Amino acid sequence: MFGLFKKKRTEAEPIEFNYDQVMVDLHSHVLPGIDDGAKNLDESMVLVQKMAELGIKKIIATPHIMVDFYRNDAESIHLALEQLKARVKEEGLDIKLEAAAEYYYDETFEERVKSGEVLTIGHNCVLFELSFVAKPQQIIPIIQKMKDKGYHPILAHPERYPYYSLEDYQMIKDWGCCLQINTISLTGYYGRHAKEIAEMLIDNNLVDYISSDMHHPRHAEALEKALRMPYLKKLIQSGVLKNMELL
Repeated sequence: MFGLFKKKRTEAEPIEFNYDQVMVDLHSHVLPGIDDGAKNLDESMVLVQKMAELGIKKIIATPHIMVDFYRNDAESIHLALEQLKARVKEEGLDIKLEAAAEYYYDETFEERVKSGEVLTIGHNCVLFELSFVAKPQQIIPIIQKMKDKGYHPILAHPERYPYYSLEDYQMIKDWGCCLQINTISLTGYYGRHAKEIAEMLIDNNLVDYISSDMHHPRHAEALEKALRMPYLKKLIQSGVLKNMELL
């Protein structure tokens, strides 16, 4: 019993730093009204303002693109981005805004890669996600195809795929795919298993990027809470993160 109480105190450390050592958030859903993220401009501003307060200097919004639910394209994303940028300028908020996309690995993704019709982060980085319940059979071939096209694949929130082991993550990395964990996973927001996997990835130096995956105000609250997590401090101080390369 006493051991349990001691662990709780350890995980609730006071905030000693912010995200100014990360600076760039490359995975969020802050654009208004185009996916399951911010519902309107007012909610977008709540999220953006909170991220700025916590030390983020640049947000790369990544709306969902998936054939069955969110059929976004360059035009819809650009329009939403310009609306948010205008509001940010109006409010006098000092933060940079860009946009790309988070691609779901569905039946259309391979053709998008093949045709070169993907929105990229930074220098040809492509953010993609997998099913949370069904293990894909062809992840290595699609990584190879992205690499062959000159893209740099980034797998979103690997800690949320319960079917992968440490060996799987190492293999994905070895084939040239970067891993991006969600900051709030370290708080237990997505459950104990996701938290443990995120910590395992950090312990094994497999994390390349960390980002908010910000959708709504509850995520904003969890993002601030994450600043108390020892594993976040460990990751930031490890020197392995590539976020600042996207500034």
